[in-house]
Amino acid sequence: MRTLLAILLTTIFGWTSTVMANDRPNILLITADDMNWDSLGCFGNELKDVTPNLDRLASQGVRFKHAYVTIAICQPCRASIMTGRYPHRSGALGFDKINAGVPTLPETMREKGYYTAAIGKAVHTIPSRHKTAFDETYDMHELGYGRSPKRYRETTAGAMAKAKSLDRPFFLNVNLHDPHRPFANSPQEKREKRPKLWAGVPLVENPYRPDEVPLPGFLPDLPKVRLEMAEYYTSVRRCDEIIGEVLNVLDESEQQKNTVVIFLSDHGIAVPFAKTNCWMHSNRTPLIIRWPGKTPEGETISQTMVNSIDLAPTILDIVGLSNLDGADGKSFRGLIDPAVATEGVGRKRVFVHLNYPFSRKRFAMRGLISMNDGYIWNGWANGKTKFSNESMSGRTFAAMAEAAKNDPTIAVRVSHYLYRCPEELFDYERDPDALNNLIDDLKAKPNLKASRSILLEHMKKTDDPEFKDYSVYLKSVRPVIDAIQDD
Repeated sequence: MRTLLAILLTTIFGWTSTVMANDRPNILLITADDMNWDSLGCFGNELKDVTPNLDRLASQGVRFKHAYVTIAICQPCRASIMTGRYPHRSGALGFDKINAGVPTLPETMREKGYYTAAIGKAVHTIPSRHKTAFDETYDMHELGYGRSPKRYRETTAGAMAKAKSLDRPFFLNVNLHDPHRPFANSPQEKREKRPKLWAGVPLVENPYRPDEVPLPGFLPDLPKVRLEMAEYYTSVRRCDEIIGEVLNVLDESEQQKNTVVIFLSDHGIAVPFAKTNCWMHSNRTPLIIRWPGKTPEGETISQTMVNSIDLAPTILDIVGLSNLDGADGKSFRGLIDPAVATEGVGRKRVFVHLNYPFSRKRFAMRGLISMNDGYIWNGWANGKTKFSNESMSGRTFAAMAEAAKNDPTIAVRVSHYLYRCPEELFDYERDPDALNNLIDDLKAKPNLKASRSILLEHMKKTDDPEFKDYSVYLKSVRPVIDAIQDD
């Protein structure tokens, strides 16, 4: 009888035989906004009590040492998660809607019986014109500017209760607005229209001193940089507190044992040399997955890489559904489920992209990152065009620009950030902060040649709109790879 039921459900609803309808797990997908991968205690941050709730989640599941998003901007990153596609394959190259006709994760889950909700960042998460992808949606103005633990608790509990009342499993995408700017207790935060947007959300005092916070190696050690990092880590802690409320709600619902919890950040911190770029710290994310009864507790997955485009295929695989049509990503369920074979699971490298930030000014970048190194092509860098993005607001870039007037080392860093060069090549194993560009190092030439070839092939294979410009660039610096260019 059970076998017959499985066949019927597979035929009618598309569920695979590995997961029966009444066995389907809930999915709780939690994202942070602009949280650097190494800001969590469980990823090496020694700052006291900065992420106790996420650290506990990691101790109950697995964390990924080499997880990356494919684009370090919030809306196109979330589109890549929802579609399993690279930005130019979904239509969401920047702050764009997903192309009509592209299948998405929430729509698929809802069609197959899941109750769906987007709590936070809804305007960046709802795919295309499909307003019915989620049964419920909430944006920052409904969540205390995305910083209210009370509102996240209420909306999460309400969505779980609604799903239970309908006897449906749930897919909840809970998106935190911290630690996106404005950082906690910063001048930017204080200038916001608090009566309208921050109702019931008091300013928080910084628990960390500027002299005690860890400073990213890609930033200079300046007083104002340290002050802003203290404000950032306060935002990280506030984010973790809200995540704690969400996880408490799950426990109180008594559905924890049948819920897969996935946490990641949409990209790196909003300071120079991280967010809205293609460096390692731009795209690396602190991915944690807890699947009760499946994931080994406290384990670190370090032998392979995964990409944000792999999340939708993995989630669908977990709940017994087929991958999205046209997806570029692939399931890595075998890395978290001991009952599934691991052969061929994971990646040797990930491809990273950038097209344009919110300003829509074109800053085409393409790159690839492996566990040990990374290559970037800056298609916009011509020695005259000046880079600009939201990460340059606040204290850090202003402090760097001021210090550059008297410090030649910082002046070089500022100039590189503003103008770049056509290509960058880094040994991330020895130089994780991308301080030493090896593009002219003779010993690195074999790696450069291989990286160019791999990236060119990827761009051709995925019909990347920057393929032509990259090909033209390569012709100007070396013979184009015949095997790729013959046709």
